[in-house]
Amino acid sequence: MNYFVYILKCADDTLYVGSTNDLSKRVNQHNTAKVGAHYTKIRRPVKLVYSEIVKTLLKARRREAEIKNWRREEKIEFVRNFAQNETR
Repeated sequence: MNYFVYILKCADDTLYVGSTNDLSKRVNQHNTAKVGAHYTKIRRPVKLVYSEIVKTLLKARRREAEIKNWRREEKIEFVRNFAQNETR
């Protein structure tokens, strides 16, 4: 099974980092669910700005923790570089 590490941009321009095994379902939950991540629930709507596939839950959690430890500026630059590479 594949897992995803993702970054969401919230309505207030903050960033949220998470991991899941069903990316589309999880993003939908961030935007609609009454339960789940309180952080995004009060900052809707959220938009998926980055995702990557990893092979195991352990690797997904480690990568999520790594990205969460970055400064905000580093996350913004990372997402910007990702978006530029996607349009090429």
